[in-house]
Amino acid sequence: MTELDLEKLKYPIGKFTAPENYSSNYIEEKIVEIETFPNRLEKEVMHLTDEQLDTPYRPGGWTVRQVIHHCAESHMNCFIRIKWALTENNPVIKAYDEVLWAELPDDLKMPIEPTLNLLKGLHARLAFLMRNLTESDLEKTFVHPSDNSENKIKKIIGSYAWHGNHHLAHITSLKKHKNWQ
Repeated sequence: MTELDLEKLKYPIGKFTAPENYSSNYIEEKIVEIETFPNRLEKEVMHLTDEQLDTPYRPGGWTVRQVIHHCAESHMNCFIRIKWALTENNPVIKAYDEVLWAELPDDLKMPIEPTLNLLKGLHARLAFLMRNLTESDLEKTFVHPSDNSENKIKKIIGSYAWHGNHHLAHITSLKKHKNWQ
């Protein structure tokens, strides 16, 4: 496998690119992507067997099961980070090691149904919260301690819409490659 092939498996929809302009249409499109993610994910994974769920989406990558659980963990962090940014002045958020989290027993072995249910409720809350943000709320920020970057809520909306689509594409690409229904 070439480095280019591996890069395509890692980033099947490409890397996130922040737009130059965060129009209200862009924000709404991204909120819709976030809102619909749990149902789109469930549609792709609901009929997979345990063997399929425990298949890595790429060599050295996470299994489908780990990807599903990771999405819930990451998006819970998104929700908390937005709440911090809305209620504190440019807070430094808590980072977490997603690789180590993915190796914990719940990510490795737990059935996906509870996580799919969690995602449905979480994404309903995210979409509701995001749709009720003012223009000044969208400009609020938090600091990520890994690189001291300042992140605006409007960018986070775009990046988490991408994040869900990115991991969904891992699953759909694997299903296509394996000829799974």
